[in-house]
Amino acid sequence: MPTCANTECTKPERETATMACPTCLTLPLQPAYFCCQECFKAAWPTHKKIHKLGKQLQAAQAQKQLEERKGMEIPEELRRTMPEWATNYRFSGSLRPCQQSPRRTIPSHIPRPDYATHPSGVSQSEQSDKSSGKSIKCYSGEELERVKHACKMGREVLDLAGAALRVGVTCDEIDRVVHEACIERSCYPSPLNYYQFPKSVCTSVNEVICHGIPDYYEVKDGDIVNIDVTTYVGGCHGDLNETFMVGNVDAEGQKLVQCAFECLQSALALCKPGTLYRDLGNKINKVAKSHGCSVVKTYCGHGIGSLFHTSPNVPHYAKNKAKGVMAPGHVFTVEPMINLGSWEDITWDDNWTAVTGDGSRSAQFEHTVLVTETGTEILTARDDEPVMVWDASKNQR
Repeated sequence: MPTCANTECTKPERETATMACPTCLTLPLQPAYFCCQECFKAAWPTHKKIHKLGKQLQAAQAQKQLEERKGMEIPEELRRTMPEWATNYRFSGSLRPCQQSPRRTIPSHIPRPDYATHPSGVSQSEQSDKSSGKSIKCYSGEELERVKHACKMGREVLDLAGAALRVGVTCDEIDRVVHEACIERSCYPSPLNYYQFPKSVCTSVNEVICHGIPDYYEVKDGDIVNIDVTTYVGGCHGDLNETFMVGNVDAEGQKLVQCAFECLQSALALCKPGTLYRDLGNKINKVAKSHGCSVVKTYCGHGIGSLFHTSPNVPHYAKNKAKGVMAPGHVFTVEPMINLGSWEDITWDDNWTAVTGDGSRSAQFEHTVLVTETGTEILTARDDEPVMVWDASKNQR
């Protein structure tokens, strides 16, 4: 029979302890036994230190299993465990990462952007464009039609992804929907392998500002979830995103999502020939402040078309120093990221996921737009909605 683990125990039944520590039984440890509840309580301050070692051993064993199964489907019981980098990471909010499924493959007949096959995901064409110092590209004719088609495909894919979103669905399932919808439309999902991003879409939940990596996290009642889709087809990219309210979102969350929508809506109303790109940030900041929200400064909108990211840069915050004046044929994204708390952000140690520094929630909407002779055309607009109109039911899941 086991001996009582309380070294101070002098009771006759010390040599026949039968009370096992319940925590030890859940860990890969030889369980400690005690002769009575009093001995268990007396030994607890010292005994509980063993549990920390047991949890570390348990995590190491789980990680070994995952390493052995790299590139294979992850067992159900391990899917919601945290990746190794997150074990001792100090998170700003309550969201925690889960494991990721193996990278999804693209059929050989789908044309790819240059970074798709680069070992580090580097876009050589973007690098060359950046170093050349070329002015903002003007699209017209057949090339513009290809940009419009890419944007139309992106809208269709986002609508399908949004329709799949509900309480209990995993972010990985949204990635599957996006990936398969892209392939059905002969599109390449632009995020995949872009500077080694491992998935086909970005899913950003609650305090995640942008670049959330889809994993086995199960969407919960009350979450807000941003789905950011970019499609590449015909040699061009189309980029858009929306934030959805899942189940019973509280009043502050609803306010935030509507504020993010109105920030983009107000900025697009300014877009026309002659508008300075830097002026959008002043308008966005004014709308955000009126709702008691803040504007993220680290990430900005960008030129898009034959390249995923190019000039112009389109900052969303006030008093920015962006260069350039809008002219017919310019194609770019506007995508203000709006926080309930501070504007400051940090990046998780997965090197992608940007979250609010104070753990407050963040929301975002994005469109790809074309400057026309008289104003602007939203290339990623919803069907029958050429101008943005807020309707909460369209983003309620």
